Amino acid sequence: MTQCPLCEPTSLPVLWQDQDCRVVLTQDQDYPAYCRVEWLAHVKEMTDLPPLSRAKMMKVVFSVETALRELLQPEKVNLASLGNMTPHLHWHVVPRFKEDKHFPNSHWGETTRAAQPQAFTQALQRQLTEKVNRLITCALAATA
Repeated sequence: MTQCPLCEPTSLPVLWQDQDCRVVLTQDQDYPAYCRVEWLAHVKEMTDLPPLSRAKMMKVVFSVETALRELLQPEKVNLASLGNMTPHLHWHVVPRFKEDKHFPNSHWGETTRAAQPQAFTQALQRQLTEKVNRLITCALAATA
């Protein structure tokens, strides 16, 4: 791939980052707490990573899921690693609510109702950033 958008610096809000990966808030107006965990090096598949890096990636993904569940109490959290459009290792972490425009379908699927944008304030983004940082720090420290 000649130009990979995930290999470039991001313009999205970064909730957490280290030398290996970052957590960004996608700023999707219909899913304002939709996060993406991106591996920084251009890697296509989870199995391209060594086992310890795979484990680290999943600890970050699970920490983001936990933060979203604790902060927002969604009906469900969807985790997805597709890479069909962007073959660069990343995970989607999407809190789902019964009121969202696709529920119970995939948020990439057919809509079931009119959009009802959720309020996502700067204060809530700060809380999410703090919670993500705390949970990832604890998860990664447990293996150090």
